[in-house]
Amino acid sequence: MARSQVRRLRTRSAAAATGMLLTGLIAAPASAQEETPAGATGTVARTVGDARFEPGPCPKTADPVPELKGARCGTLTVPENRAKPNGRTIRLGVAIVPALAAHPKPDPIVWLAGGPGDDAVGEAKMAVDGGLNRDRDVIFMSQRGTYSADPALTCRNIDEFNARATGLVYDAPSTEREHVAATKACRDKLAASGADLSAYNDIESAADLADLRTALGLKQWNVFGISYGTQLALVYMRLHPDGIRSVGIDGILPPSTGGSAVTWSAAKQGFDGLFKACAEQPACNKRYPNVSATFERLVRELEAKPVTTTITLPDSQKQVKVVLDGGALVNWMTAATHVAPQVPRVLDELAHGKPQRIAEQWAGGKYSPQAIGRLSHGLVYGVFCSEWTPYETQAEALRAGKETFPSFPRSVQAQAPLLTSLRPDCDVWNVPAAPRSIRDVTKSDIPTLAISGGFDAQTAAGNGPYVARTLPRATVVTVPYEPHVVFATSKCAQSITASFFDTPTAPNTDCLKELKPPKFEIAP
Repeated sequence: MARSQVRRLRTRSAAAATGMLLTGLIAAPASAQEETPAGATGTVARTVGDARFEPGPCPKTADPVPELKGARCGTLTVPENRAKPNGRTIRLGVAIVPALAAHPKPDPIVWLAGGPGDDAVGEAKMAVDGGLNRDRDVIFMSQRGTYSADPALTCRNIDEFNARATGLVYDAPSTEREHVAATKACRDKLAASGADLSAYNDIESAADLADLRTALGLKQWNVFGISYGTQLALVYMRLHPDGIRSVGIDGILPPSTGGSAVTWSAAKQGFDGLFKACAEQPACNKRYPNVSATFERLVRELEAKPVTTTITLPDSQKQVKVVLDGGALVNWMTAATHVAPQVPRVLDELAHGKPQRIAEQWAGGKYSPQAIGRLSHGLVYGVFCSEWTPYETQAEALRAGKETFPSFPRSVQAQAPLLTSLRPDCDVWNVPAAPRSIRDVTKSDIPTLAISGGFDAQTAAGNGPYVARTLPRATVVTVPYEPHVVFATSKCAQSITASFFDTPTAPNTDCLKELKPPKFEIAP
């Protein structure tokens, strides 16, 4: 499912994927040798209302996560559907990475993962590498339905189809039919397991966060969400503001605008930022003049006559067929802003009959082990099909494509980047629409950092000022020349984020003055 890359492609394309989690909560304790301070967060079992936290083993991860050594772990048990008080319960994995400081601040930071569908615990490395646990504990909870939760609503068959689909014509009706069939098979499997698929959404997930804070005995904490986690953060601070000291959102998805239109707008803003940076560098502009026009021409040409090539997968040395049409190129470009210095050159290579590098980037990430069997499709569809598609018509989605990229063929305009086949997929997923209030803007005086990348083609820097209109204590920051989720790639963004949690109403942004554009690759 292309939309599963809303939060995934940033790391795939940059070859810096964080670890993901496998199903199951039972694993060896993080570290039996290290002493835990008496009374430290996460060491006491507590029941509050319908939720219960119990200390225990750390969530099991698909790949080793050394940053979890010394973490205090356990599980949060909550109702699957709070509208059914006598229904079944679900268990969410919790890991608390201790602060490096000898005397941590009393208000930890809770990390909200991207997605929908990524597991927060697997992103611990990103948080620690960015210094987020300098003087505060950082809390990671597997969002309902994700890998280390029980149940985990993963569907390997969809991931395997997405990999195989790189050898099919992206926008072909036959490809969509196969995609929808894979989605239906996933739904049938999860429904047969007893999962209430209508309960995997932002309203329930926000309540899980509120329950976690109280079950951990915390008077106050801070929130940091990346990519889709920003949408959840904004819903959470609207529905459960108690105990939230500050909120950082990086790579922003406003709940009030989620859908195809905002996705097209994000792609346009990110692409234009990159193309402008090339045009402003004499060497790049001379060697690759008007990259924007080249890109749009290639989309039209490839949609009319797709290019087929073969690549060798780095993990297995297996050869696979790759088809590049206009839709595939648009979706590749949405992620390629993570390798911005390469983009003008590889587009020029494609224009001159050399599709290899783009094909390798487009298909390589889909076949990566990190892309197979780890995403919670139950959460993906639970969110998009209840909160997005009911509140945007097909005509509105198509109009957004036409208005944003009028030169694109209609078949490309009809499929917003990363949201391919979303509407027919949601038809077979068949969950009720969320209350219309899910689209309400978040109005709050909680201090907020709204930070974005100038090259972000997935959620757009323009979303920062948009959400800040109703957040009077917000600081809006755009880090130039950076892609989606700047905390993962920019030391300056990490510095600003740390400063924000120290002084939420006056973060230090001086490092922005020192940033320089990337040096674009120039072919001999």
